[in-house]
This record gives sequence, C-alpha cells and structure tokens, in this order.
Amino acid sequence: LKKYGCKKQGWQKSYTDLKALYSQLQPQIIRYPVANYLRFDRVSQLATVAIALALFDAKIAYSREKKQPIGILGTNTNGALEANLAYFNDYIANGRTLARGNLFIYTLPSSFLAEAAIHFGLTASLLYLNFPDKNQEQASKFALNMLKTDKLKTLLLVNADSRQAICSVLQGPK
Repeated sequence: LKKYGCKKQGWQKSYTDLKALYSQLQPQIIRYPVANYLRFDRVSQLATVAIALALFDAKIAYSREKKQPIGILGTNTNGALEANLAYFNDYIANGRTLARGNLFIYTLPSSFLAEAAIHFGLTASLLYLNFPDKNQEQASKFALNMLKTDKLKTLLLVNADSRQAICSVLQGPK
C-alpha cells in the first residue's frame, strides 16, 4: 500500500495511484488545480503532493494571488536519471529528430522544484543538491545553514524520487 500523511497533525492514509490521490486532496490540501499535473513526471507529481501536505501540516496557506518568500532545497539519490532514460528511450524508439518538450524538461534534476515553486508561489532560493553519503542528514544540515545565511524565514526540504517524496518545513528564528 502507498501512504501519505501529515506528521505534525498525526495522521496517515492510503492511496491507490497518484491521479486519485491528487483528486482526493483537492480542494482542502491542494487548494486549486496544478497546471499540467498529469503531464508532470512522477517525481514532480510526488513532490507537489508532498509539498502541499507539508504546507497544510505547517498551517501555511497559499493562493494563486499571494507570492511568498519561502525557499526550497531539493535532493534525491539519482538526480534526473529516470527521466533521462525515459527521454533517451523515447527518442530512440520514435526516431525523433526534434525533442518533445514535455519529456525533455524533466531531464533537469531541479524540474520538480521549479514546478512546485510556480504552483505554490514560492519566490525565495531554489536549490537542488545531491549528497553522496547520508543524503537526508547532509541535506538537513545544509538547509539549516541556508536558513541562517540566506536570511530565509521558511525553507522546504524536499527529498523526492519516483517511489516517494518527503517534505519538511523548516523555520528560522522570527
């Protein structure tokens, strides 16, 4: 079973597929439709849902009209390897001479962060890093340093791959 939830609020539920989960979370958690969600790669879909859940759990409201100075630090263990392989295989299988934009964009490891920043109206630092050892631990340390040095008040730490996504909301001193 696939699960999602909110740690601070202390609940967890199951879902069958990402399309159903996306619909299930509207409009309470995903407040308005995410443009092109169904065309996103799986990493971007999972990350968007994880960020929506984290913002909901932290009681941070968002809207189309309101931009917020919230930063994002994203990481995972394989960059955009799966998207690159899918793009390459599609390119070879279809004998293409021109790329398909909706596949190509996800060959960049920061794409899942950019998609989320656009939807949630996040305007502060956006950074993708891959830490070779102890990925989550090193990413957490780096995120805490970003909060101090970038003068951010809020930072999302997102670890997403094609199997799962986890998002934490980190807040600096007020």
